[in-house]
Amino acid sequence: MEKNEALAKRAPSEISNAGRSWTVGALEEALLRVFPADEAESWDKTGLVVGERDSLVTKVAFALDPTVSAIREAAAMGANVLITHHPPFIAAPDSFAPEGSVALSPGAGVYAAIRHGVALMCFHTTLDASAQAARVLPSMFGLDFAGKVVELSGSRKAAADGRGYGQLSTVSAQDGVFTLAELAARATAVFGRQPRVWGDFDRVIRRVVTATGSAGGTGRAALAADADCLICGEIKYHDALDLSEAGLCVIELGHDVSELPLVAVLVRAAHAVGLAEGQIAVIDQGSNWQLPDAIRL
Repeated sequence: MEKNEALAKRAPSEISNAGRSWTVGALEEALLRVFPADEAESWDKTGLVVGERDSLVTKVAFALDPTVSAIREAAAMGANVLITHHPPFIAAPDSFAPEGSVALSPGAGVYAAIRHGVALMCFHTTLDASAQAARVLPSMFGLDFAGKVVELSGSRKAAADGRGYGQLSTVSAQDGVFTLAELAARATAVFGRQPRVWGDFDRVIRRVVTATGSAGGTGRAALAADADCLICGEIKYHDALDLSEAGLCVIELGHDVSELPLVAVLVRAAHAVGLAEGQIAVIDQGSNWQLPDAIRL
C-alpha cells in the first residue's frame, strides 16, 4: 500500500455519502464547524484562502504544506481542492509569478492554485488547539493523556473543552521506570527520525508535555506544570538551553515530523462531515529532507 493511501486508510469514514455533491464553500463551512475560525490566532489564516466558494468539488487532496509542487500534484490527481495544515501565506504576497517556490516569488503558490484551478483551504492554529489534535502525539508515544491544557492563548476557549496548546500526559504504568533515553528511542521508532535531545539520558520521566510545531511558550508552561520533559516539533536554541538548565528535558522532533500526523486528523474530519472516501487523496510530504546517517554511500 502506498504511503499516502495508508495515511488515508487510518481515517475511517464515519459517514459514507458517495452521492452527495459539495461546493467548496459548503465544505469550508462544514470544516469550520469542526475547527472554528474564531479559535485561531488573530494573525492566522483559516478556511478558504484561494478559490471560488460556488465551485463544485471533484476531489480533495490533503497535505501538510501548500507548496507549488503539492498544488500541481493535487491537480494531477484530479483534485480541485487542497486542504492543508499550514496556510499558503500569513502576510499577503507582494508579487505573483509562475515560479516553483515562494522563495522565488511570494505569490507563487497562489499563482499555481489559480492556474491549476485548485482551491486552497487551511486549518492551522485552530487545528493545533483542537481537542482532536491534542491526543495525537500522546497516543503515538504511548502516553496517558491527562486532559489538561498547559498553555492557553488569549481569549480563546479554556481547557474545559479540551482545547489549547501544550498537552500534559503521564508515562503509562505498564512502562514502569521510563528514562529519557527510552522516550527518545521511542521517538526514533515511531517517526523513523532521530530527534535532538537535551537532558540526562538516565533521567526518569513521569510527566510529559507535548506540542506539535513550534514550542513557543509551552516550555515554561511545562516547567510550571512540573513536567519532566517537553516533546515538541521545534524549539529555539536558547529556549532549549535555558529550559534544560532549569531541569526540563527537551525532545525536538522536527517541525514537519511532529505535524505530519495532523493530516490524518484533517482527513478524519472530512470523512466525519460527509466527504466520501473516493473524493479524498493524500499527498505524501514525509521525505522533504534526509538525515546524513540514513544515507548509505
